[in-house]
Amino acid sequence: MASNFAHLAELFVEHRTQFPRQRSDWLPTEFVWRDPSAIPPRPWVYGQHLIRKQVSVTVAPGGVGKSSLTICEALAMASGRELLGDWTAPNLKIWLYNLEDPRDEMNRRIYAAMQHHNVSPDEIVGRLYVDTGRERPLTTAIQTREGVQIIKQELDALADEINARGIDVLVIDPFVSSHQVSENDNGAIDLVVKEWVRLADQCNCAIELVHHTRKTNGEEATTESGRGASALLAAARSGRVLNKMSNEHKEKAGVLDDPATYFAVIRDKANLAPVGDRIWRRMASVELTNGDSVGVVEVWTWPDTFDGVTVKDLMAVQHAIDGKGLRYSDQVKEGWAGDVMAEILGLDAKSDRKRIKRIIETWLSNGALVKGEKPGAQRKRVVTLEVGEWATE
Repeated sequence: MASNFAHLAELFVEHRTQFPRQRSDWLPTEFVWRDPSAIPPRPWVYGQHLIRKQVSVTVAPGGVGKSSLTICEALAMASGRELLGDWTAPNLKIWLYNLEDPRDEMNRRIYAAMQHHNVSPDEIVGRLYVDTGRERPLTTAIQTREGVQIIKQELDALADEINARGIDVLVIDPFVSSHQVSENDNGAIDLVVKEWVRLADQCNCAIELVHHTRKTNGEEATTESGRGASALLAAARSGRVLNKMSNEHKEKAGVLDDPATYFAVIRDKANLAPVGDRIWRRMASVELTNGDSVGVVEVWTWPDTFDGVTVKDLMAVQHAIDGKGLRYSDQVKEGWAGDVMAEILGLDAKSDRKRIKRIIETWLSNGALVKGEKPGAQRKRVVTLEVGEWATE
């Protein structure tokens, strides 16, 4: 074994002697300090997710709303308006390249989003480009017996179009349809996604790759739940995941009876910025003039427990329960204090039950209410809600 290594070393030395290094860019570059204020800030173009010269990834299960989200974000960037509350750089040109849906379906979604968010055609003229894989398929790499073969002509064609039209953001949806290599092969996916990184760097644009999750068996997904090899996420500088709101959360939020889809957006992979908080989105149903109903993403904020509840409401509750011996537990058939509170606060004792219970616990913690006792059935003591410290204006 040692003799084999010695022989390889001799060949390496011989090879270097025969082919001396000529390229000066292989030499180390000395670091030169300069005032940090002179360094250009990071070139974010949308929130802290899309940035020039980098690849970002959005991961989501099917049917949550990832394509609809990217369409609304594209309209926000093209119009320069913060349609979903996220900051956007001005004067951006966006290229949506959907590799699954036909153009008619893309048009329906775009028209519906423009209608819902009041975006006029004049606001996006010359700034939004839309193509579909049904009309022009995209294949950046194939797998052969010799390994992965990058289709340079495809990438060069993309670069030419991006540069010719001054595209700032390119969205590829979904990533899996842009290549023909094994999505479980880390080496192959690494080669493919690195080509997207080179394209972003070469064209000074931001590239968004939309990706599916694997089956999560009901558990909340993360960006690491992306289907196939982990090399895709590793190459991205920002990654976010979409999760549909569970029925339990819908009940807590008071939207259990709403048939609309609610989902959370979580940026949990961030190399160039802090990890983002969970933000919520809702799929609104928009009726087009042709009769089609289309889902459009809109901002949705988790309701605060005390939205619309004032000090006067607390005083009214205290007067209503004072001396009544109403029960603390919501498991009783009648006499629960929450029923009286619901009527005063304009809530539904059934659908808003969890919210009412949270209000009770808050007022117990700050002393506005206290627990008492009274005799119950079979001489058992039961817990009641009584007035603690009376509220004042």
